[in-house]
Amino acid sequence: MKEYEYNTGDGSLRYIVEPEGVCITGWQGRGWLARVPERIGDSPVTAVGRKAFLSGKNLREICLPPGLRSIGDWAFAYCNNLERVLLPAGCDRLGKALFLDCGHLDCVEGVCPDAEGGERRAWTPEVGRLLAAAVIQMEAYYLLEPKAVGSPEWLRKWDLRLEAVMRAGDQEGYSRQVLCGEEDYGSTDLDAFLRAKRQKKVRLAMLRLLCGEGLSPDMRQYLEQYLISHTMGCESEETWQVVLAEGEERPEYVQLFLGLGCAGRENIESMIRQMGEDQPRLRAGFLRYQQEQLGHNDFFAGLSL
Repeated sequence: MKEYEYNTGDGSLRYIVEPEGVCITGWQGRGWLARVPERIGDSPVTAVGRKAFLSGKNLREICLPPGLRSIGDWAFAYCNNLERVLLPAGCDRLGKALFLDCGHLDCVEGVCPDAEGGERRAWTPEVGRLLAAAVIQMEAYYLLEPKAVGSPEWLRKWDLRLEAVMRAGDQEGYSRQVLCGEEDYGSTDLDAFLRAKRQKKVRLAMLRLLCGEGLSPDMRQYLEQYLISHTMGCESEETWQVVLAEGEERPEYVQLFLGLGCAGRENIESMIRQMGEDQPRLRAGFLRYQQEQLGHNDFFAGLSL
C-alpha cells in the first residue's frame, strides 16, 4: 500500500489510506510536539499504526484527534522523554505495550468530540495522572480502557491495584533483578533496591492523595500513615528523601508533607540542614512553616502550587 507524507509544521507524519480512513504509520521530526490532525485531505484519521512513534526521543507531547479508533502495538514505545498524551476516549482498539519504557509519562488526558463539532476533555487532569501512573508505575495495562477511565468502578480498580503494590513486600522482585540482570533500580545492592521500592510507594501514595477523586476514607488513612511512618527519624525515611530530592520542583509534595505533620520540632532543623543552595524555594517553605509554629492555617493558604 502506498505511503504518503504530511507536514505538520513540527515534523512530518507518514500515512496510508485505508477504506475506513487514514492510518498514521510513522513520524519524523526534531520538535517536542507531535500533533495528529483530525483529517488529511478528505479522509478522517482513524488509526495510529504499530510502532508509529517508536523511539521518538525528542517527543514530550503527542496529541491525537478525538475521532481516532485504533492504536497499534508499541505505537509510542521507547519515547523516553514523553510526558503527556492526549488520548481519544472513544478509541476502542488499543495494542500492547503502547507506552513501553516511557518512564517520564506524567499524564494521559482524555479527549472526545463535543456537541458543536469541537472537542472536550473526557476526564480530569488528575485522573489523567492516575492513568499514566497505572500504566508506567503499577504495570496495570488493564486500566488503559478509555471508555471507562474516571468512572467509580475504574477508580475502585485503580485503588485495588495501588493497595496490592503498597502492601507487597519491599524485597519482592529483588531475586529476579539479580538473576535476570534487570537494572530498574540501578544496582543489585539490596539496600538500594529497598530504598527505591519504598520511594516508589511514597510517590504513588502522594499521587493518590493529591488526586483524591473517589478515594475512600480508609484508603486515605492508610496512605497518609504510610507517608508519616517514613519521615525523618523513622526506621526508614523515604518520604523525606522524596521531598528533599523533588520538593523544589513539586511544591504540592511539600504542602502534603507538611500538612501531614511529617516535619516537627524534633526533625525540621535537620531537614533544613540537608537542603542544598540550589533549593531556595524548598528551604523558604520549611523556614516559613517553622516560623509560623508548624501548622498555622495561614501558612497553607499562602503556599502556592
